[in-house]
Amino acid sequence: MSQPTVILATAGYDHTIRFWEAKSGRCYRTIQYPDSQVNRLEITPDKRYLAAAGNPHIRLFDINSSSPQPVMSYDSHTSNVMAVGFQCDGNWMYSGSEDGTVKIWDLRAPGCQREYESRAAVNTVVLHPNQTELISGDQNGNIRVWDLTANSCSCELV
Repeated sequence: MSQPTVILATAGYDHTIRFWEAKSGRCYRTIQYPDSQVNRLEITPDKRYLAAAGNPHIRLFDINSSSPQPVMSYDSHTSNVMAVGFQCDGNWMYSGSEDGTVKIWDLRAPGCQREYESRAAVNTVVLHPNQTELISGDQNGNIRVWDLTANSCSCELV
């Protein structure tokens, strides 16, 4: 069977990632995610990989493969990963966790390349369109702008 042209992916507390054909609404593939619930999904800009954020890790799956095994695992968070996303070229990924950290991962190298301390559980992280700033929100209501060029917090809204 051929790969659908428009794919939707869903997951949650049932430990199952589902790939859906958007036009028909048919689920054409499932992956069991036994380690934890899935808090967030994000597809890479080139649409080759799906990042699944769980507790306390991120697993990267090949969308076009039939293998249920992740192609890579990112494991340095110590609590629920609540946010995950990719830089526009897909060279690096960012994440935010209830462990109070925002992390950057180079997809071409192992391990976490940068870590920023938020001092509270991170609920969300987005990459600014300029691709040089991450904006995070935490459970205490604080918003921080992380300047990736200066490698520091450039603005904090409390």
